[in-house]
Amino acid sequence: MPTGDLDWRNVELGTRVRVALWLRDEIGVRGTFSKAALRAAITGAEQVDRRMRDLRPAGWVIRTNRDMPSLQPDQLYLEEIGLPVWEQEHRAAGLRQISAKTRRYVYERDGHMCRRCGIAAAEAYPEEPGSHARLTLGHVNPHASGSAANAEDLITECARCNEAVRNLTGVQMGRDQVWDRVGQLPLKYKRELLAWMAGDVRPLSPAERAWGMYRQLPAAVREQMQQDLRDLLRS
Repeated sequence: MPTGDLDWRNVELGTRVRVALWLRDEIGVRGTFSKAALRAAITGAEQVDRRMRDLRPAGWVIRTNRDMPSLQPDQLYLEEIGLPVWEQEHRAAGLRQISAKTRRYVYERDGHMCRRCGIAAAEAYPEEPGSHARLTLGHVNPHASGSAANAEDLITECARCNEAVRNLTGVQMGRDQVWDRVGQLPLKYKRELLAWMAGDVRPLSPAERAWGMYRQLPAAVREQMQQDLRDLLRS
């Protein structure tokens, strides 16, 4: 059993370090675990799931059921332990600091909507009742070594898309699957999609941009704004 500063129970350690030690000491390579078990272990810390994902740029390979179909939806698999982030010289391994100014700029530039699936902050996933989107920032090329934290290297993603992109494997959709989806589109939408492809961007309408900004407001404020707009349209 680890003791002293190398014990994952030591709340004075950073959350990412505690998560790494817990995975090393309680799960081990080729072990499975759940996010619920991780959260139950690393108590008194915020964004535990995010800190676990932050281990991947440091060489930790953590699989989900998206790239290992044999796993249950709530299971994860520790395939490989990367750099020992509990050691001082590796504490910052894989971390890229994003300034608050850059973070605000990217969210506003992207209309407070996921650039990969189009969902807005706190919006419910249609195929997952009760599950709501949380926005974060991802890298345009998440697998590029030393990818920068500049606005042009960042895009707004929901946490679900961010998780999927970080774990791209051979089970991702291939060219033929995507082409089949494109082929099923009506002619109007094929032309619209081609325009997006040519510009490498999906333009948002004014209403969509307002929707993205609206969704990032607190629930009580959203309810009041909805009533205000209803009253405005009735006047």
